[in-house]
Amino acid sequence: MKTYLKILFNSEGDSPSEIKDLLLNMGFKATKGNYDFVYEWGTESKEVDELVWFADKVHSALKNSKVFFDIETI
Repeated sequence: MKTYLKILFNSEGDSPSEIKDLLLNMGFKATKGNYDFVYEWGTESKEVDELVWFADKVHSALKNSKVFFDIETI
């Protein structure tokens, strides 16, 4: 499973490099293409509650940074 993250920056918020560092410390990897970052869960499937918990964790980490994010897990 993989969780993909797309970030929309705001010129009044944290810099892209600050956001990148924060997400890399959470275990995301920077990527190219339709998404900006990806988190790889490994081979085992996760329950919906775990995915929501992880989305909450991303939300908390990005709080007050003035960025919007879109998250998708496949």
